[in-house]
Order: sequence, then C-alpha cells, then structure tokens
Amino acid sequence: MKRVVRLAGPVSMLVLSMLLVGCMAPPPAAHPAAPLPPPPGLTDLLERPAERALFDGMKAYDDGQYTQAEARLQAALKAPLASPRDRASAWKLLAFMHCAAGRTAECEAAFRDALAADPTLQLSRSEAGHPAWAPVWQRLRPARP
Repeated sequence: MKRVVRLAGPVSMLVLSMLLVGCMAPPPAAHPAAPLPPPPGLTDLLERPAERALFDGMKAYDDGQYTQAEARLQAALKAPLASPRDRASAWKLLAFMHCAAGRTAECEAAFRDALAADPTLQLSRSEAGHPAWAPVWQRLRPARP
C-alpha cells in the first residue's frame, strides 16, 4: 500500500511560506538621507573675492568714500558676483553715484543693468525719493498703481 503525502494543505502551505520567508535576505535598510550642509555664513561668503569686493564697496559707499566704493563695486561685478540680487545691488549703488555726480547717462545705464540682473528690484522709500536719481529711476520704472 502506497502512502500519499499531501503538501498542499493550508497548514503545509503556511509552514512552507514561513520557511521561505525566513530564508530570504532582509530588504536593505533604508539609509537616512544625508544631512544637508548648512547654508554659507557671512564669513564663508567674504572668502569669495567678488562678494568681499561687494561688501567693501557697500561699506565704502556708506562711509562716503565714493571713489573707493566705485572701484570695489566694479571689481565685484567683474569677478563676477554669483547672486543676481548682489549684482543688482552693485549696479544700483553705481547708479546712485553716477546720478549724484551728474552723470545721467551712466546712471541710467547702471539702473538698466541692475534691472537686467534682478527685474524685481525696487528702491526703498527714501531711495525712490532722492532728488538726484529718482527722476532717472522713475523713467525706467514708472510707479505702479
């Protein structure tokens, strides 16, 4: 008499599947995302020649040293500055100096370059009301309602 072994019963299938699952390699562990590096700080930025020149130019402008400011801002733009907003700021200060010195064509050209770098550029309330450059700015950027 022959014996028939049945492996297809529900319990047998459960045991077989548990054995197969136990033999499988576990899935690779999910690697946590590498932490993002911190954003650059001011000291990091000042190690870059263009950004250092912009900083020095802005400081010289604030100190009323316009010849030095113009030279440093030009150097920053030639280096060149990485950020469009930084380029716009450099051009804006150059425009201010050109207008204050009565160089209207250069002032307008610098404002155009500032707007090309950052089309969203706006002047502060005090800047927009300055008698030397406000008329030039208003020709390029009429007030919006």
